[in-house]
Amino acid sequence: MNADAQPFRVAAVQMISGGDVAANLAQAKPLIDAAVARGAKLVVLPEYFGILGKHAGDKVRVREADGHGPQQQFLSDEARRHGIWLVGGTVPLECGEEGRVRSACLVYGPDGARVARYDKVHLFAFARGEERYDEGRTIQRGTQRGTFDLPFGRVALSVCYDLRFPELYRGCGDIALLLAPSAFTHTTGAAHWHLLLRARAVENLCYVLAAAQGGLHPNGRRTYGHSMLIDPWGEIIDELAEGPGVVVGDVDPARIAQVREQLPALRHRVFT
Repeated sequence: MNADAQPFRVAAVQMISGGDVAANLAQAKPLIDAAVARGAKLVVLPEYFGILGKHAGDKVRVREADGHGPQQQFLSDEARRHGIWLVGGTVPLECGEEGRVRSACLVYGPDGARVARYDKVHLFAFARGEERYDEGRTIQRGTQRGTFDLPFGRVALSVCYDLRFPELYRGCGDIALLLAPSAFTHTTGAAHWHLLLRARAVENLCYVLAAAQGGLHPNGRRTYGHSMLIDPWGEIIDELAEGPGVVVGDVDPARIAQVREQLPALRHRVFT
């Protein structure tokens, strides 16, 4: 973490994606524009920003080869057009296995080149009454952590359900910012979303930026929303409850240094 770096403005885009990739990208574009207009240098799109279809297999149908496809081209073009760092929450990429994809979080730099890829490691499963999910049926899990560096420090990548596994972030080293593009169900989000995000910020003494799906989707699924930016003390800087929009705020290295000096918990760790 570079305590001498200047504050760095970041933004989370909240969407209500459906089953049409082109329509979803058209929805995302003005939201990216809005984030940039407010000074964001890093913009994060939610999980499934490009497709949240009626059936789990719909994302397999529109899967892309690594490095080629409309969702990846969109991310590259938008990053270059605005001169920003742009994170595509997840893009379904071919994995060499019939009927499944890798759910890849992709990062593009200001020149439009891809700088990082993280494949979602922890796959969501939930069953309560008629509400049932099992991502393992259509997603092949990733096996490695993902990070990249910005002027203020290291950024850790994760996706949605990963938030329930704090060891993922501990293994990323000295994190200044943790990204969590998500599509939390309304049921699990109402119960645990704020709790998990604030806990990850406090235990890592870092900022957390969560870009969420937030509303009633064409497929009938309801996602929780509440995209937000949280500081290293666990305080919510900005939050959007529901509906399309953006959350904007600054990652301030001086604030990270201040909190870590006052509460040196990272130096007090015994087990690693």
